[in-house]
Amino acid sequence: MTINVSRRGFLKASAAGTTALLVGVNAKGVLAAGSTASAATDLNPFVKIDADGTVTVIIKHFEMGQGTTTGLTTLVAEELDADWDAVAIDFAPANTERYKNLFFGAQGTGGSTSIANSFMQYREAGAAARDLLVRAAAQKWGVDTSSISVENGMLTSGGNSSHFGEFVTIAATLEAIEKPTVKTPDQFKLIGSEKLHRKDNTGKTNGTAMFAMDVNLPGMIYAAIMRSPKFGGTVVSFDDSGAKDVGGFIAAQVLPNKAGVVAFGKNTWAAFQARDALSVEWDFSAAETRSTDAMMADHKAMLETPQFDVNHEVPLASVAPILADAATTIDAEFDFPFLAHAPLEPENCTIEPTENGVRVHDGCQFPTFTQPMVAAILELDPSQVEVKTLYAGGSFGRRANATSDYNTEAAMAFAVSGRKVPVKLVWSREDDIKGGYYRPMSAHRAKIGLDGDGKIIGWDHRVAVKSIVKGTPMAGMVQNDIDPTSAEGVAESLYNVPNFGIGLSDFQTPVPINWWRSVGHTHTGFVMETLMDMVATQTGQDPIEMRLSMLDGGTANQARMIEAIKLVRDISGWKKGDKRGFASHLSFNTCVAVVADITVEETSVHVNKLFMAVECGVAINPDVIRAQMEGGAGFALSAILRNQITLTDGEVDQYNFPDYELLRNEEMPEIEVAIVPSNNAPTGVGEPGVPPTGPAVANAIFAQTGKRIMDLPMTKAGFDFV
Repeated sequence: MTINVSRRGFLKASAAGTTALLVGVNAKGVLAAGSTASAATDLNPFVKIDADGTVTVIIKHFEMGQGTTTGLTTLVAEELDADWDAVAIDFAPANTERYKNLFFGAQGTGGSTSIANSFMQYREAGAAARDLLVRAAAQKWGVDTSSISVENGMLTSGGNSSHFGEFVTIAATLEAIEKPTVKTPDQFKLIGSEKLHRKDNTGKTNGTAMFAMDVNLPGMIYAAIMRSPKFGGTVVSFDDSGAKDVGGFIAAQVLPNKAGVVAFGKNTWAAFQARDALSVEWDFSAAETRSTDAMMADHKAMLETPQFDVNHEVPLASVAPILADAATTIDAEFDFPFLAHAPLEPENCTIEPTENGVRVHDGCQFPTFTQPMVAAILELDPSQVEVKTLYAGGSFGRRANATSDYNTEAAMAFAVSGRKVPVKLVWSREDDIKGGYYRPMSAHRAKIGLDGDGKIIGWDHRVAVKSIVKGTPMAGMVQNDIDPTSAEGVAESLYNVPNFGIGLSDFQTPVPINWWRSVGHTHTGFVMETLMDMVATQTGQDPIEMRLSMLDGGTANQARMIEAIKLVRDISGWKKGDKRGFASHLSFNTCVAVVADITVEETSVHVNKLFMAVECGVAINPDVIRAQMEGGAGFALSAILRNQITLTDGEVDQYNFPDYELLRNEEMPEIEVAIVPSNNAPTGVGEPGVPPTGPAVANAIFAQTGKRIMDLPMTKAGFDFV
């Protein structure tokens, strides 16, 4: 079970017992040490070592199943030479400056960056703690530090041997080395180990792990919200006379932003039933009222005259005359629907009053967003908002939206409740499917010109999609009016493509959209790898050999992708002329290559096996990497085979898993994952397995049927998946 406390509470509680050693970052942003007894309030620890020898790693990234608690703990335990079974975990409190994601400059988890941005930070914290303990032992035993060895949480020198806890009092008085020496790869014992068990396995197996949905506080009331059936609608009035007949109903109030009406109940069921009994009049004057077909038509109209040139060195206008002189052209258009995140644990959040302000209990993905937004609604200083991070049952980007929607809804519900008792807001599955944030709908159009020898001489690529970051706290990512998430995967393609023009248009709709596992790569990866397969077919080339010919190894990432492609070719036994599918893609600085084996019988398709090769730098936890590749592939298959969010007159048609289906057990293929050996710094693995999976399957379907799939989900092409 993971216990979560505030930084002040963490120090105060620890100080009440025996002195513990703290190693982390001080107010100057450098490694430092202190103790709980000295009330080191200027120190936010990454490592805490108690007098009984227990090592606790403070996790700055939340855990939604992707393995951060295991990965970050491995980094510390490796450098500390700790006993893996004696290492515990704790989630960091909300403190952007001390616990920020070094890539984002904000405290948050996403973009498959948890291990990549923390790799040296956590290793150095572990190495600094080890150095302190060694020096403390040398002082206590009166020996030279060079005579001391450390293994499995024990320090030994000659006839002296003791566990870490014996030295924490002395170690806490020493000055930490700011830049400790870390191990070389040949010295690793835990990093790269195939045998480490996940740190969250036990609690999630025996039921002691605390998820946000598990929070149950004394005097707590429950809240459910009636939201507008059309995105952008606002409340005009409501009638709660029907809700008053529901047992356990407490009251109903309009949210301060008029986006919905909250019903309070003595339990979740009462809150849901009372909410559903409300009669609400809505103002839809600013709401989305289009249906899916009209919205897609508007996307495609924007492809005619793109708003922005993504590749400033090759504007689209310069590509037109080149294509006009091409011996052959390949033309293709792709449609992608809205997609729901659909995590197994729907959004929920509990807010309770404290002496200083409020405490937010949440599987919190971005404390840097949540803390100030809750504070603004409740007219508090952000320092008065404590965020207690718990496990999350999935997210896939849903909990990291820039408006912190369910957190702010909980804050508004707490505000109108009177602020006297804890309020727990719970979303139903239907709330999330019909009114959550979505992967944006998008459309692509491409025209590729080939010369007489079948070589690419020009490429006109156009994308229409709503921007994820414009108008949000993440708008700083926008450069020259370009939201990089809209065209990523096309703009940074590893292939050597001459005269590559890319046009982008920002679609506008009140429908809330958000990053979805692998963000823009979810559609750009499918398009690029389908187009590459079309070029290979047109020119009579083997799909793998053609791609390798377009990766000359001139950049580090091209060289890494070559390694991944060659590895998947080897493990799959790929041969020219195979009726199989291939795709590869770089996303989140990780290279993944996939070969798909399928069986097609008339219109029935079964994905038999996926071979996946991944180059993600040094493999911290190989088992976690394989699990993320497997999970990413399953996630992708769920989406591309049959899933879509459609609208009729602005209202979402789907409501729950019966019509937004998860992949069935029998539909999940066998997956063989191979990891490219590497000593490069680690890159992300949570998302990169998603983008190449879909096109590998689509290319396999073409190889066996001659039918290209360019309009997702694949069921639109008349296929059933079994």
